[in-house]
Amino acid sequence: MKKYIFAIFVVTLTLAVSNFAQSVVITPKKTVYRRPKPIAGYKRTFTVIRPRVKAATPALSKKIEAAISYEKVSDLNIKEETTEVQWLEEASYTVNYNRNGILDITLSVTGTGAYPSTFNKTVVIDLKTGNRITPGMVFTNIAGLTAKGKRAREKEVKQAIIDIKKEEPDTEDPASLFGSRDFTAENLDEFSVSDKGVTFIYDYGFPHAALALQPDGRYFFSWRELKPFIKPAGLFRRFVR
Repeated sequence: MKKYIFAIFVVTLTLAVSNFAQSVVITPKKTVYRRPKPIAGYKRTFTVIRPRVKAATPALSKKIEAAISYEKVSDLNIKEETTEVQWLEEASYTVNYNRNGILDITLSVTGTGAYPSTFNKTVVIDLKTGNRITPGMVFTNIAGLTAKGKRAREKEVKQAIIDIKKEEPDTEDPASLFGSRDFTAENLDEFSVSDKGVTFIYDYGFPHAALALQPDGRYFFSWRELKPFIKPAGLFRRFVR
């Protein structure tokens, strides 16, 4: 009887750990920093809301937190922000996906220099290892996938130029806003995951004065479309069985 009870306990514990490993608990920790010598009244403070992680082990929790820290992802430097830089107003985050062993999170930093601006960066984490997932870990035929992204970009640019000419007829040579930038393998690095597929995130780099005209730069591909590019032994294989 005791052996039977112990066996049930072991199985229950194993399942609990397994299920916990499929997702993590994320809680916000808000800190308001004060600048000793603010250069302007509205720059007296700035707020950082950090994602605190509870994973299967303390070591894994710490590793994931390091991988999604503002310092790692957005080059945030608290010391500089309290002294000479004084740009940041708020750093915050949004959890996009947190299951199936994958954490997808967008880190946002907002500040004011010559004008207000916000920078977003999305990272995807393997919850088993705590490492950031790169394209090479989960995709095969990178050249083919890059070509697919390039075609999506070309389609969006073509439509954007038509829209700009229609909605902002005074804009001189809308095509020049896109410059000579292309979609390369490096542009596969930033992406977001959902149960439906993957969205690659592309930054056109428009100047601030023309940001209202900048296309979304979000190229979504369903898991069905991506099936030929998914590594059989990679973390995304579960989506294309």
